[in-house]
Amino acid sequence: MSTSNKETEQSVVATIERESEREQEDTEERENVCPECGGALVADEEHAETVCADCGLVVETGGIDRGPEWRAFDASERDSKSRVGAPTTKMMHDKGLSSNIGWQDRDAYGRTLSSRQREKMQRLRTWDERFRTRNSKERNLKQALGEIDRMASALGLPKNVREMASVIYRRALNEDLLPGRSIEGVATASVYAAARQAGVPRTMDEVATVSRIDEMEFKRTYRYIVRELSLEVRPADPEQYLNRFESEFDLDSVTKHRAHDLLKTAKEAGITSGKSPVGLAAAALYAAALVEGEGLTQDAVAEVADVSTVTIRNRYHDLLAAAGETDVLPTSVTAGSASA
Repeated sequence: MSTSNKETEQSVVATIERESEREQEDTEERENVCPECGGALVADEEHAETVCADCGLVVETGGIDRGPEWRAFDASERDSKSRVGAPTTKMMHDKGLSSNIGWQDRDAYGRTLSSRQREKMQRLRTWDERFRTRNSKERNLKQALGEIDRMASALGLPKNVREMASVIYRRALNEDLLPGRSIEGVATASVYAAARQAGVPRTMDEVATVSRIDEMEFKRTYRYIVRELSLEVRPADPEQYLNRFESEFDLDSVTKHRAHDLLKTAKEAGITSGKSPVGLAAAALYAAALVEGEGLTQDAVAEVADVSTVTIRNRYHDLLAAAGETDVLPTSVTAGSASA
């Protein structure tokens, strides 16, 4: 290519670049000018609006405040409140403040590392792991929080319950309640107590199924933790279990409402005291299906609720008697015997 052609091409490219810059400047000027009067636009941060300084026209609403949500009145306060990175969490033994070396043996471009580099990264992971758990207390906490996360995942518990269980275990560890008890036992008791406190309870059988300890040790440790930490654990509400059991069946909304009404009537009559909330929830679901003519069997409800059919049979008689629905009971069962 000749010199004249190169110069012509360069001049064309320069002209195109100048035109694009001019168009961009014109666009920015138009965006900063009021479309009505041509006045200057100003940002009203208090009301999250962009308004015209001359005529007061509101051009844009719902602006995004990109500053921090906190206020600072001096330099030291601003430095203490500023933060970067992910938020801290109680679900990790170091509260998520340390770094973590990934397990993938690849570089920043996705290329596989050489054998020498892989060995080096493995040594770095080993030393990083040693530095993150510097003493026996941190190793204890790391193992326990891993168990809590595993059990909570198996039980389908939300994040707030996992956080609460981690806090309960940390309190037990700080108050020296672990000597003589297993890490898994205290972790299991923490998960069960946190679920009860958060209003998403799981039965002891469900928790014991995903735990690595036997049920007797679990119950003994749970009573000890609640007593020593003075945890406020209220009796479980049968309606909290009922919501879970209903999701396992394809029932009409009328049947679900009737089940809740039966439990409310029973609580007002005072017949729920001292009875298992799981059995009451299962019985209410079966009783509501019986009243509304749904084809739900006692065996199906017992399998979902993990209770015996005898429990359902005894409790649903009481619920129907309290609600005055004894006409759907079998003829061999009288109202007097159902309420006994």
